[in-house]
Amino acid sequence: MSEMGADQEGIDGVRMTWNVWPRTKVEASKCVIPIAAAISPIRSHPDIPTLPYAPLRCKTCISLLNSFCRVDFAAKIWICPFCFQRNHFPHHYSMISESNLPGELYPQYTTVEYSLSNPGMVPDAAAPQSIPPVFVFVLDTCMIEEELGYVKSELKRAIGLLPENALVGFVSFGTQVQVHELGFSEISKVYVFRGSKEISKDQVLEQLGLGGAGRRAVGGYPKGVQNGFASSGVTRFLLPASDCEYTLNSLLDELQTDQWPVQPGHRASRCTGVALSVAAGLLGACLPGTGARILALVGGPCTEGPGTIVSKDLSDPVRSHKDLDKDAAPYFKKAVQFYENIAKQLVSQGHVLDLFASALDQVGVAEMKVVVERTGGLVVLAESFGHSVFKDSFKRIFEEGEQSLGLSFNGTLEINCSKDIKIQGIIGPCTSLEKKGPSVADTVIGEGSTTSWKMCGLDKNTCLTIFFDISSSDRSNPPGTSNPQLYLQFIVSYQNPEGQTRLRVTTVTRRWVDSAISSEELIQGFDQETAAVVMARLTSLKMETEEGFDATRWLDRSLIRLCSKFGDYRKDDPQSFTLNPCFSLFPQFMFNLRRSQFVQVFNNSPDETAYFRMLLNRENVPNSAVMIQPSLISYSFNSLPAPALLDVASIAADRILLLDSYFSLVIFHGMTIAQWRNMGYQNQQEHQAFAQLLQAPQDDAKLIIHDRFPVPRVVVCDQHGSQARFLLAKLNPSATYNNANEMATGSDVIFTDDVSLQVFFEHLQRLAVQS
Repeated sequence: MSEMGADQEGIDGVRMTWNVWPRTKVEASKCVIPIAAAISPIRSHPDIPTLPYAPLRCKTCISLLNSFCRVDFAAKIWICPFCFQRNHFPHHYSMISESNLPGELYPQYTTVEYSLSNPGMVPDAAAPQSIPPVFVFVLDTCMIEEELGYVKSELKRAIGLLPENALVGFVSFGTQVQVHELGFSEISKVYVFRGSKEISKDQVLEQLGLGGAGRRAVGGYPKGVQNGFASSGVTRFLLPASDCEYTLNSLLDELQTDQWPVQPGHRASRCTGVALSVAAGLLGACLPGTGARILALVGGPCTEGPGTIVSKDLSDPVRSHKDLDKDAAPYFKKAVQFYENIAKQLVSQGHVLDLFASALDQVGVAEMKVVVERTGGLVVLAESFGHSVFKDSFKRIFEEGEQSLGLSFNGTLEINCSKDIKIQGIIGPCTSLEKKGPSVADTVIGEGSTTSWKMCGLDKNTCLTIFFDISSSDRSNPPGTSNPQLYLQFIVSYQNPEGQTRLRVTTVTRRWVDSAISSEELIQGFDQETAAVVMARLTSLKMETEEGFDATRWLDRSLIRLCSKFGDYRKDDPQSFTLNPCFSLFPQFMFNLRRSQFVQVFNNSPDETAYFRMLLNRENVPNSAVMIQPSLISYSFNSLPAPALLDVASIAADRILLLDSYFSLVIFHGMTIAQWRNMGYQNQQEHQAFAQLLQAPQDDAKLIIHDRFPVPRVVVCDQHGSQARFLLAKLNPSATYNNANEMATGSDVIFTDDVSLQVFFEHLQRLAVQS
């Protein structure tokens, strides 16, 4: 699956819903599916060249020199494809000719990366300066002994995996917040903040002794620079991992659970909000504008001070979806407002918040979502700090080499487009920089009203969805009459994991078509998988932002309109309806999206829903497609492992099924297989084939886990067992209790009143052909 997806994205990491574009706004609206691009800004690809010099910018529209520019070698002039401005090459390009091209003009290099010197670092002639990454761990101590034990051992392992020059800080919190001064290694020295009231950034600095002196040094680098940083706070609170590993390990050994007494029938008093604002203030004072991450490890809901999500009384449950719909969640809006302010502060500093929430009840992911999304942070939700979902995911963050996530910092994205194309906004982990320009659309989707975005944190898998609009509704001169090609350029600058500043430039072209005359070319350029993912992201956004939005109805109506426009049929004759192969998978995606956890929030907490949506919005297209429509592989004696229909009919007594729904992997044993296994046949010499059959899905599951972040939950279950619900909930209910008598022996039924895919198609055909 992933190979196929990677191949489709090619060198550029760009996939669009429509690969040829309609010429007018009216035609675009008739296409039903919005014109959008899913881009992976820093996805690694072996063919992307790294150029050791600065790029050339067009003098009027600031787009960069690229392989689509027309070049006059004799006059040393290049013509920008975006604004048709003629630009002179500078003197150091005087050697260029048709046989001697700079890297960015090679036609196959539509994506290039420039390595730039880091601004503001102390210049060093020997090597390009690299900035060390910064990690501040914020640890919740309101947990039972056992949970704290798990999280301490994971933290120790993480500190051992950090690069030696990485700067580390440590904050612990319970009823109060403790900032540990790691630079004072003789005895442990802690600054304590009250957890019950909001603390301003200035108060944090004053209390930590970072008032005037700490901030003065930020502008330039005076003498006595350490690591290229010149703030006293850096040497006190943030130390290189190699210097403070021993101090931190002994500090963790001594750390106890929060000692504040908890009354019977009450929750522990936990001040998550204050802890995060103190950590943000500390980083803002010491290292503004440098790549830094706050890793928050939270084991329960915030009940104290700003950011509180529930009262301390255990008889008050944490808010549910029903409460949010009825406006019966008294703390919700206030907490979201508080976290929006923290998000603004972190974005202005260029810092990231990563959230690791491990608890059986909710911890407030729904409220904190805004900070994690806007700063491009990672999020992992697990049931316990001892669970593999947390342990393996946390370890992945610090791993290097093949397994590395490629965590990068301080990114900005700029988009240039041809005239007549407007940008509505982006759904994904970024923040609008409110930079106005001629290509900003009137309507806003997600982070909009800008041509430039901030991505404090980004990695190899980060994906953004950009929504475009076509401005020319004027028939006399539609776009593309003079030039049939349209151009888009994505410019991403970021600090890579090694601390160097890189600028990646991707320029893509697509063709305008007059879809009013013929829609054949439009149909051939439709990308079903990307369209399904874009619709899922848009639906999730609408569900969160529009009052009383009926997602199922909106999706159904969109699908009916699409089938009416692009299907082949005779009016009012459902039997005559056929869909072009370019659209044939799309209705099935919509059927599964309607049933998915993104639309059906019943049975999920607001925290889980927020978690699922955050991952849907930041993962690449193939991964997001698996979240919407899981993949199913069948293993049996008489055939090789093969994809199976996502249908209850795929269940058989002598089969093993492997379901990948992205967040969980389910290995499901048919009845007969489970009986044989319980009898121990796999341990007998003559039943080697059976042992191999049992092992095959386990091996494939390991391969999937190897490439995935967060690490999925693995469920191993048997037919008719209690855990079989993890598989049954995802299958098409073609056999329910209503038609159980038609079933083959050994298969299964699903007890549901949901319609099956077959019935869904029949209704769709009937409604699409209505005149």
